[in-house]
Amino acid sequence: MVIAISVREIVSFALSSGSIDTRYVSHSRAMQGTVIHKKIQEENLKLIKGYSKEVYLTMDFDFDKFTLKVEGRADGVIEDGGVIVEEIKSTNTNLVYIDENFNELHWAQAKFYAYILCEQKNLKNITVRLIYYCLLNDETKTFEKKYTKDELKEYIDFIIKQFKDIADYNIEWKDRRNGSIDEAGFPFKEYRKGQRELSVAVYNTVREKEKIFIKAPTGIGKTISTIFPVVKALGQDKIDRIFYLTSKTITRTVAEEAFKILRKNKMNIKTITLTAKEKICFKDEPKCNPDDCIYAKDYYDKLKGSLYHILKDNDEFSRTTIEEIAEKYKICPFELSLEIAKWCDAVICDYNYIFDPTAALKYIFEECTDRISILIDEAHNLVPRAREMYSAEIRKSDIYKVKKLMTGKAPKLSGILGKINSIMVSYRRELEDDQIVQKIITSVPKDLSKMLKSFIKEGDEFIAKNQGVEGIDEVMNLYFEINGFLNTLAEVDDCYINYVDTSDRDVIIKLFCIDPSTRIKYKMNAAKSCVLFSATMTPMDYYISLLGGDENSYRMFLKSPFDSSNLDISAVPLSTKYKDRENTIGDIVEIIHDTVSLKKGNYIAFFPSYKYMENAYKLFLEKYDDINVEIQNNDMNEKQREDFLSKFEDKEKNILAFCVMGGIFSEGIDLRGDSLIGTIITGVGLPQVCFEREIIKDYYNNFNGQGYDYSYTYPGMNKVLQSVGRVIRTETDRGIAVLIDDRFFTNKYKMMMPREWENMNFVRDKKELKKKVEEFWKKN
Repeated sequence: MVIAISVREIVSFALSSGSIDTRYVSHSRAMQGTVIHKKIQEENLKLIKGYSKEVYLTMDFDFDKFTLKVEGRADGVIEDGGVIVEEIKSTNTNLVYIDENFNELHWAQAKFYAYILCEQKNLKNITVRLIYYCLLNDETKTFEKKYTKDELKEYIDFIIKQFKDIADYNIEWKDRRNGSIDEAGFPFKEYRKGQRELSVAVYNTVREKEKIFIKAPTGIGKTISTIFPVVKALGQDKIDRIFYLTSKTITRTVAEEAFKILRKNKMNIKTITLTAKEKICFKDEPKCNPDDCIYAKDYYDKLKGSLYHILKDNDEFSRTTIEEIAEKYKICPFELSLEIAKWCDAVICDYNYIFDPTAALKYIFEECTDRISILIDEAHNLVPRAREMYSAEIRKSDIYKVKKLMTGKAPKLSGILGKINSIMVSYRRELEDDQIVQKIITSVPKDLSKMLKSFIKEGDEFIAKNQGVEGIDEVMNLYFEINGFLNTLAEVDDCYINYVDTSDRDVIIKLFCIDPSTRIKYKMNAAKSCVLFSATMTPMDYYISLLGGDENSYRMFLKSPFDSSNLDISAVPLSTKYKDRENTIGDIVEIIHDTVSLKKGNYIAFFPSYKYMENAYKLFLEKYDDINVEIQNNDMNEKQREDFLSKFEDKEKNILAFCVMGGIFSEGIDLRGDSLIGTIITGVGLPQVCFEREIIKDYYNNFNGQGYDYSYTYPGMNKVLQSVGRVIRTETDRGIAVLIDDRFFTNKYKMMMPREWENMNFVRDKKELKKKVEEFWKKN
């Protein structure tokens, strides 16, 4: 068996020690480091004879149970008489304080490459050159050391030995895992309708190294039906790791349950669920340094002594498990979870861990992409999330706040921020003169871009020298915000529209990623296979176009396994357009009351906005007092959400909840049986008209002539489908759904309705609606 690992990763594993300390870890360093590498490499290509850059090197180390394949790219190799291996490091530290013993890890990587070259070219000795480039003043400092092949072999043998024990365990685990997966079958006695077809399609997608888009209705068992075939492929060594991505905590729980079912079916699988640092941190505020956090102190030393036992003793790493282990060993739970993820067969996490450009798992994903399968649950949510990930903005209010804080403390920094503030003020005056509050701009002005870069350069030095001083947190937050803006600015292309917004007594300059498809596609193409699935991927062509697919992409439509007669769905022709809401809200409230009064149970009334919902809620309370009424708040925390949902557990209370379409209770929640017996949906779910929505509309009008649908109709209808989907969760569920809007009677909306709505009642008025609902409950 072959274990592949990068030079950087094995060196870091063997030699990292000490504490976590992120009091100043510049987010720009990766970008700046890449630029500096290219700059030095290009100069060397011109000046140095026999110079090669980015030299790929690999070497196999054979052991009894496995072959360790170590690979990487040396920054530079010079062959002119002798051989020199060059390693380039960028730093914010003044070069006066850097000597040849500054950081052993910097030498280690270059020495590993040097040893590989000695073996490949049969060299007796070789030179290692370490170049430090100071980002503060553009100066360089170079160190050189000569090594014999025997010296390097002894050093590399030491590094390999540090890794071997855990590698031996990993091989034993994989043998046991693969054997158990091979012997186990589908974890249930029989497949539900559509499950076998889904599992076969997913398995073939992995085998053929493709991606597939799947519309799989609620109840088909899509989670187990996608995970099971990918686990089978894992057991056959077709892949090394599974990423199960989702945007909702509840769907992460469903994935955890699916893996538990496979483990109960004798499949040995190691899984981890990643939790955001802010949620899993034991401190009130994450301060990752040894002075403020005992869990950061000596982290690497404590981890090295415990990792083997942690992996050996656990197969499921839930949030609770991670927290218990971290508390036991007094190590950071977030960093621990990232380390454990390297050794797990399946990682359950949010979309951003893979798709966000600053993702925490970037190093794992990019170093072994061709051995990874990605499962994307509720894939329709990736579209708005990706737009958010790939967009960036800066705000005048943030600039001015830090400028005031730095006045008198850091004159140069304050001066730069003053110039940035002035440029943004000039935008506000320009828009005021034009009597508008928002405006598209073709590009970010060069003077603004120059000042932002100056702030980053000056901010690097200020933050490095002023840890702990008053205002440093505000400076760092602005530093990261501006750095993210500049990183995005460097990537802006035809998929972006830049605009200025002064509508909220502020000045915002935003780089808005309208079409994230190319960036999503780039990430998905890097993986071996990708499976995107959702119960509401309608219309399919719309989602495929925005999620990086094309007309040749595999697609699959599955029928609901439930009897369509279990759901009584009706549409009522009342206008919910903004101009008509005041006139029709009384009838809507009456429809809601009459519907929920026909059968005792729990219901949710969904509305397209908080304002509309609150108005209906107040009117309902004024007119009726015979129903227990709850309302969703705009800023509910996790505990409040759980308390809200727990009310549905009492099936005798006859609860009516007023909620917002597209909100936290319109998808992802699983209220089975009699916990929820009906929904009443007011409106077609159209997003509120705003500047960005209009930008999206204009963009797609020019692109494919479907601007209004791409910006409003399709996202709105998805909210409707999700809201209706809360009612029928199992084959024994019975319930109703009422859609209130005359637009549901048009061919355009009828074309978007799923096949399981084939028995839908298009009633004439509330009287006929009442009759239809009464008939349904009499039968059920």
